Amino acid sequence: MKTLLQTTPSGLYCAAGDFYIDPLRPVKRAVITHAHADHARGGSASYLCAREGLDLLQARIGPDAPIEALAYGEQTTRHGVVLSLHPAGHIRGSAQVRIEHRGHVTVISGDYKTAADPTCTPLDPQRCHTFITESTFGLPIFKWPAADTVLASINAWWRQNRGQGRTSVLFAYALGKAQRILAGLDPTIGPIFCHGAVAKINRIYRKAGVSRPETAYVGDIKDKALLRGALVLAPPSADHPAWMRRFPQRSRAFASGWMRIRGHRRRRAVDRGFIISDHCDWDGLTATIAASGADAIGVTHGYSAEMVRWLQEKGRAAEVIEMTAAAETPVDEGGA
Repeated sequence: MKTLLQTTPSGLYCAAGDFYIDPLRPVKRAVITHAHADHARGGSASYLCAREGLDLLQARIGPDAPIEALAYGEQTTRHGVVLSLHPAGHIRGSAQVRIEHRGHVTVISGDYKTAADPTCTPLDPQRCHTFITESTFGLPIFKWPAADTVLASINAWWRQNRGQGRTSVLFAYALGKAQRILAGLDPTIGPIFCHGAVAKINRIYRKAGVSRPETAYVGDIKDKALLRGALVLAPPSADHPAWMRRFPQRSRAFASGWMRIRGHRRRRAVDRGFIISDHCDWDGLTATIAASGADAIGVTHGYSAEMVRWLQEKGRAAEVIEMTAAAETPVDEGGA
């Protein structure tokens, strides 16, 4: 497969432009697709990201980090390689990386979704010769219900719990997923409180002008009676006895694409599972691959071997892009 990239122990590397994309360890030049911790790591000498995600990347790796930011579609040239960033629709500031050299165009998707999300710029598919796509949910079983339907179910669950005097504790990834859910909550049902990890990201979104209901930090609530009937948004790591004991009468739920699989819901041992993801489902993945018009497809992350097998059966040139080093996604990150 012809591509401008190669895999190295430090991650995907463009030798012609001398930069890495979402490197796994500190490098000289890092191009970052988005600010989730499994894609954005500190310690590199310089960074490039989409301007929409600059504030989130600064929060991740430090306000004084050497970061250059590009508007979506703006071009920069590195040693003859023309590089631009284009909306990926995954979370605020997420970007596909388009690189062109000597007439050949490669696009690296980063994480992306096709579903509507009021908190970030929607995916803008790019035509290319080679498309490197993620495949987190690359099986036909993963098909998402409409987000509006899921958000209506969350509000109905909360409303029922409020009527029974219970606290609705909803676990969701702190960056991106939590803000997307907040944008769809009905604040007339009751108060909305947030774990500190979610509250920190909320402040960045609020400063950027992203609309959402009013919330309060749950740690500031001294009168525990105020928690009955409220909705509390928290990262998955908060689901432990020491933190949960403040909600003696509660209903617990988890919001993730993994809730599509019954075994995942059982392992979480929650009362409800809501299927909502910041990644593409099967239909979104296959449609985006088709929209790229690519002659060759590289697949990485998730069900990559299964996706490659399906593409090859359809007569497409496809192969798995193996990363030579792995990095675990923190339990509160990843946007799944």
